[in-house]
Amino acid sequence: MIELASGDVVVQVSPNDGGRVASIVVAGVELLVTDDHPDDHHDDHPDDHPDDHHDDPKLWGSYPMVPWAGRVRGATFEWRGRRIDLAANMGRHAIHGTAFVSAWDVLDDGPDFCEMQCALTWPLGGTAHQHVQLTPDALVCVLTAVAGHDAMPVTLGWHPWFRKPAHDDLYFGAMYEQDDEGIPTGVLVEPRPRPWDDCFVRPLSPLRLHLAEGLTVTVSSDCDHWVAYDQPAHATCVEPQSGPPDAFNLGNAVVLEPGEMLQRTMTIAWS
Repeated sequence: MIELASGDVVVQVSPNDGGRVASIVVAGVELLVTDDHPDDHHDDHPDDHPDDHHDDPKLWGSYPMVPWAGRVRGATFEWRGRRIDLAANMGRHAIHGTAFVSAWDVLDDGPDFCEMQCALTWPLGGTAHQHVQLTPDALVCVLTAVAGHDAMPVTLGWHPWFRKPAHDDLYFGAMYEQDDEGIPTGVLVEPRPRPWDDCFVRPLSPLRLHLAEGLTVTVSSDCDHWVAYDQPAHATCVEPQSGPPDAFNLGNAVVLEPGEMLQRTMTIAWS
């Protein structure tokens, strides 16, 4: 575990647990669902997790999603004349990529930053790189996917599990219609009423969570897709992504030729 500190903020980063941010404590207040909170796992994510395991890696912290974010329908897709089969880890589907269950190599770290890298363990190869920088007011996470010898489609993003806020400001211009398996069809529609486990576009205002302790958490990103999941009693997830779930089959993932990269940034700020 790597500990970062700045001002009255302490952040724990766990390279061995998928390169995730395991904890963000601001003035003594924990922002994230952690792996040891007694109430954290009472409500399972129906999209993520069919069983009830306290240590399921999909259900805590803030972890990178790469080389895909969200589900891939049936854990398979067609790529330039090849059928690419993935490991199913959510029923018959594959979800959230491979990096969140990989051990990351630490390339460099200091009092308020760390830099990590891991291989992407799927048929098309490539690598992922992260830079995590802490300031007294924010945590900035930069995630990069780099294609190896093979061209590859990619979507990337983050899955932060925030402790349940007292209230939030999550407003979007449109959302993706879902089929009966909870996977986007590719059609944008008007946002429906909560509860949500949905992919949205066009935030209408800063995305903020207001904690009972008086802290306001703002999540921002250069990603243009957002999954909002507010169904559990103990958590709300606000997930920036570079494309929608099942982007490989919908045909709107970014395509990287050998050696090319895709980079995005997420900032979690507090006040």
